[in-house]
Amino acid sequence: MRSSGRMPARLDRLAVPVVAAPMAGGASTPALVAAVNAAGGLGFLAAGYLGAAAVTEQVARTRELTDRPFGVNLFVPAGPGDLAAVDAYRDRLQPEAERYDVRLPATVPDDRDDWDAKIEALLADPVPVVSYTFGLPSPEEARALRAAGTLQIGTVTTAAEAGRAAATGMDALCVQGPAAGGHRGTFAVTDRPGRVPLAQLLSEVRAVTGLPLIAAGGLGDGPAVAAALRAGAVAVQLGTAYLRADESGASAAHRAALVDGRFAGTVVTRAFTGRPARGLRNAFVDRYERHAPAAYPAVHHLTRPLRAAAAARGDAEGMHLWAGTAHRLARTGPAAEITRELWREAQPALGGPAGAATGSGSGSEEPGGAGSASEGPVAER
Repeated sequence: MRSSGRMPARLDRLAVPVVAAPMAGGASTPALVAAVNAAGGLGFLAAGYLGAAAVTEQVARTRELTDRPFGVNLFVPAGPGDLAAVDAYRDRLQPEAERYDVRLPATVPDDRDDWDAKIEALLADPVPVVSYTFGLPSPEEARALRAAGTLQIGTVTTAAEAGRAAATGMDALCVQGPAAGGHRGTFAVTDRPGRVPLAQLLSEVRAVTGLPLIAAGGLGDGPAVAAALRAGAVAVQLGTAYLRADESGASAAHRAALVDGRFAGTVVTRAFTGRPARGLRNAFVDRYERHAPAAYPAVHHLTRPLRAAAAARGDAEGMHLWAGTAHRLARTGPAAEITRELWREAQPALGGPAGAATGSGSGSEEPGGAGSASEGPVAER
C-alpha cells in the first residue's frame, strides 16, 4: 500500500485525534506508524540521527504497511556548542568508558544530521506531513515543502517560539509541555526549558496564533487526552504511551524500566546529549548531570558508545531512559488497540459514550471529539 502523499485539509478530521510522537533512536518504527494509522490516528517516523538514505528506506517501508497519511520528523541542526567544555566532559566520563571497555571519540563531528540531503529527499518524494524539532526550516525550505503538498508542523515550547513558527509558514503547531519525555523542543540549545503547565501553555500559544494546536507532554491515559482537547488542542501527541507497544523499537531494558519501582521518577537532564531531555532518573544522571555542557549534538556523539554498551548489557543505570511523567501508565499490546483504548477512555469527558471508538481501519476522516476545538483549516489543498 502506498500513502496518497496528501494530508486531510484539517487535522481535526483525523478519525481519532491521537498522534504517535516521533521517537528518535529506534523506538519509532514503520510498524508502529502503520498500527496507529490503522486505529485512525497519525503515526510519525523519527528522522533524527538517521542519514537521508535510512529515512528514505523507512518511508518506503511505511508506505508498504499503510495507505493512510503519516509524518516524518526532522531535527533542525545547530552548531556543536562549546567544544572546550565537551573536552572537559570527556575527561570526566573516562571512568565510565573504562567500566564498559569502550573508547570515547577523540573528536566530535560538526554534525548537521544530514539535513540538506533529507530536505532534498522529501522534496523529491514528498510525504504527507513533516514536523520539526529544535527549531524551524528556512522560509525557502518551508515554501518548497508546501509547494510539494506537504503539511508542516513546528514543535514549540513557548509562545515566542509559536510566533516564530507561524511567521515561518507552519500549518500547525505541536505544543510541548514540561511533562514530555525525551528531548524538550527548545529552539536554542542553551535555553532552559519552561515549566508552564500544558493547559496554560496552550492558552498562551493560542493568544499569539490561530494555527491548529497539537498538545504534547505527559498524556498517558484517556482523561489526560480529553483534558488537552478541551483545553483547545485539535489533537494530542503521545510518545511514552507507545514505548511498550508490540511495534515499538524500544529495548527490553527500557520497556521494563518504565514500570520498575526502583527508578525514582523522571528528571530533565543534559547528561546524555547536551540538550535538556526528560528521562528516568538513574545512576548516570546522578553522576554527570551537573557536569554536562549545553553542547548538542557534540555530547550526544560523545556519550553514544557508553549508551550503546549499557544497552547491550541491559544496564538500565547507564542508559538514556527517555520517559514522560506518565510513564507508569504505559501499557503493553498492539499499538492500534492502545490508540483505541485511549480514545475510548477519553469519551466520557468529551460528552461521548464510554464505549465509543472510531478508526477501526475503515478510512473515516470524520471529526472525533476534538472537532469542536478546531480554529479552522490547517491547509487548504
